[in-house]
Amino acid sequence: MLEKLQRLQASLQVVLGERVQSMDCRLGEVTLNVHSADYLWVCQVLREDATLGFEQLMDLCGVDYSGYKDGAYEGPRFAVVLHLLSVAHNWRLRLRTFCPDDRQPLVASVNEVWNAANWFEREAFDLYGILFEGHNDLRRLLTDYGFIGHPFRKDFPVTGHVEMRYDAEQKRVIYQPVTIETREVTPRIIREEPYGGLH
Repeated sequence: MLEKLQRLQASLQVVLGERVQSMDCRLGEVTLNVHSADYLWVCQVLREDATLGFEQLMDLCGVDYSGYKDGAYEGPRFAVVLHLLSVAHNWRLRLRTFCPDDRQPLVASVNEVWNAANWFEREAFDLYGILFEGHNDLRRLLTDYGFIGHPFRKDFPVTGHVEMRYDAEQKRVIYQPVTIETREVTPRIIREEPYGGLH
């Protein structure tokens, strides 16, 4: 297994050259980091180059690194991570690129490279607010059309901003500000020794 991963790393280095920002091999999988400016070109090469042959996109997701390593991390906040599979060579690759602007995270769409990226990119847009340049139908996928914010961002409140309920008088669903009061719930701790005089 290690020999196969070393061959993959060597092939990536030869084919991509200076476009490799960094590469790491952990837990039986290679992670390749590239700059966002090279991201689309790298994806096209990963698919088309016969020595690599990553014909399948298995997953694409967004990541919010704010608060990572208990706040010790200093770098771009948002990343896009792809999991690729080469059936011909029987190897996998994790590809990561960081969005250069935290206020408006943007990377190129890879929907033209792997059409499976369509809904994955829509999901990352919906949940993280990551924009995919060149995507022909970038709209919300999981949240309501009128939803405000992006719920997987780490600064999004757990309770949300708006709640909906059915109003019997108006005979329709209405939206209103959240009325849930935050409270601290401390679970009972079960101890080995007799607790509270109970045996």
